[in-house]
Amino acid sequence: MALNVAQKLIKDHLVSGEMNPGEEISLKIDQTLTQDATGTMVMLELEAMGLDYAKTDASAQYVDHNLIQVDSKNPDDHLFLESAARRFGLYFSRPGNGVSHPVHMQRLAVPGKTLLGSDSHTCANGCMGMLAMGAGGIDVAMAIAGEPIYITMPKVFGIKLTGELPDWVSAKDVILELLRRYDVKGGVGKILEFYGPGLDNLTAMDRHVIANMGAELGATTTVFPSDEEIHRFMTLQNREDDWVEIKADAGATYDLEDEINLSELEPLVSKPSSPGNVVSVTEVAGTPIYQSYIGSSANPGYRDFAIAAEMVKDRTISPGLSFDINPTSRQMLTNLVEDLHIASLLQSGARLHQAGCNGCIGMGQAPASGRNSLRTTPRNFPGRSGTKEDSVYLSGPEVAAASALKGEITDPRTLDFPYPKVTEAKNVNVDDRLLDKPIPPKEAKQVQLSKGPNIVSIPEMDELPDTLEIPVLLKVGDNVSTDEILAGGARVLPFRSNLPEISNFTFEGVDTTYVERAKDSKNAGGHAIVGGYNYGQGSSREHAALAPRYLGLRAVIVKDYARIHWQNLINFGILPLKFTDEKDYEKLEQEDVLTFSDLRNQLKQGDALTATIETKNEDIQVEHNLTSRQKDIVLHGGLINWTKARQG
Repeated sequence: MALNVAQKLIKDHLVSGEMNPGEEISLKIDQTLTQDATGTMVMLELEAMGLDYAKTDASAQYVDHNLIQVDSKNPDDHLFLESAARRFGLYFSRPGNGVSHPVHMQRLAVPGKTLLGSDSHTCANGCMGMLAMGAGGIDVAMAIAGEPIYITMPKVFGIKLTGELPDWVSAKDVILELLRRYDVKGGVGKILEFYGPGLDNLTAMDRHVIANMGAELGATTTVFPSDEEIHRFMTLQNREDDWVEIKADAGATYDLEDEINLSELEPLVSKPSSPGNVVSVTEVAGTPIYQSYIGSSANPGYRDFAIAAEMVKDRTISPGLSFDINPTSRQMLTNLVEDLHIASLLQSGARLHQAGCNGCIGMGQAPASGRNSLRTTPRNFPGRSGTKEDSVYLSGPEVAAASALKGEITDPRTLDFPYPKVTEAKNVNVDDRLLDKPIPPKEAKQVQLSKGPNIVSIPEMDELPDTLEIPVLLKVGDNVSTDEILAGGARVLPFRSNLPEISNFTFEGVDTTYVERAKDSKNAGGHAIVGGYNYGQGSSREHAALAPRYLGLRAVIVKDYARIHWQNLINFGILPLKFTDEKDYEKLEQEDVLTFSDLRNQLKQGDALTATIETKNEDIQVEHNLTSRQKDIVLHGGLINWTKARQG
């Protein structure tokens, strides 16, 4: 049977199950990636599991999110993560070394391997011919401990690329075009696989841009072949020996197919406040902006900064505009400095920030209130920028640089100067110091974890009771993101290793009364949340499940879920339910009381559950679609309890 790239990668790592779409499979994980916003919890989970030493080929802990040190919380956590990396045999990337995804691509990614990361944009490394997936932190902890990852076998969506990108159009416009066609749910239950002659005109880092934002379509992951372009990239990184060729077999087929002619693309922009709200730049040209932002894991390449630098060279940005430059790795920043691109950006009036995620996660660079921000970041969910009621547009670097010059969203094709051709750095300064290597197991055993006062162990959680009588504390609509459930940013993320404290920010942008009402309900048996479509989209942060669980959340009932958040709910013993009849969504109101009786037995028997709306004396049917393994995890009260029971 002829196999496509995704099928080859899955087949080579299949531990259990059959490769039939919709069936649960488990996969061996070769590499893991954690970052500091999620990694502190992962390290605490490894400690709770009693892990001796990482059982993967390579696991790396990056510090790229929480870089602002306004007090001791972040630096204390950085020291904790460094000590945990040494204790458990992980690579460690220090603050300022760069964003995890491009650094991993440069220093550790290996074609043909699997990568699991506690960051939803881990899929970016699919550009290297890897099966790279985002997951909740505890799933990554299990992988570090040598356990497989369980997923539902996705369909493979083949996207054929032809042609060549026109002037003023870049890789960001390829993925924005897919979002324009399919919106934020178009990739759910699918792997996006790119192939075709158009690949010959896309660099490895161009492919990174596209693979990164597969997460915004809800895809399980994105894969590209490992071809001569990946060989070239790895040779430049002094890692040629790690390269292997991985291509689809002749005659390979796909479950779904589409085609993009690169030659026909135009500059595109996502309007507030969804990555799927995509229009031609011509539709929003003239919109005034306060900020133009270059960088992030969605545009992390040398070219993304160099093209902007050449566009503003010997020119001045619009008065009153904040032109924010966010380099994505120390190695790349060095190359940009040597080629004088940083000088061009600075002389234009740009502001240079340290290498890291920064404003993409609301960690600095928040726009002024009531003003528009144009960013090359992957997401523009409400409030993600750090400014409440923000107005964030997404684009590629050409549109962002043109708009910085004009002070309004600008079609770069209307500029009065020719398109500057930019390719690679003149000399790639490979920096092996971006990652501290793991120490040997014997030395690792002697390392003591460095725990500051802000690091609190995860409290024990009880099993699922047989009867639940719980109020609906929140009813929300469609596309609620994990940023809305539990925000990122400089106020919140410093408490990422302190569950009691970080839980106080839960749903604060949705309902400021939720936390206190949840605390009141906790001792009375907990509560439920009701939602619409695509509940939990966006970041993989497990705090968005863990914090509500700490506050007493026992069940969520929605029309459907985003993949990673659904799994995170299971991992912490929260019942992830769906309406059997979506019309029942209208029957439920905030403060309605739901009763589930004989719950443990019902859960074991099948997918269907009955919930009684006590306040209306009416029954509704809900379903869970859990596998036997997932049912057992929920019954035990979460993955930690389940793991302890297995070990016992």
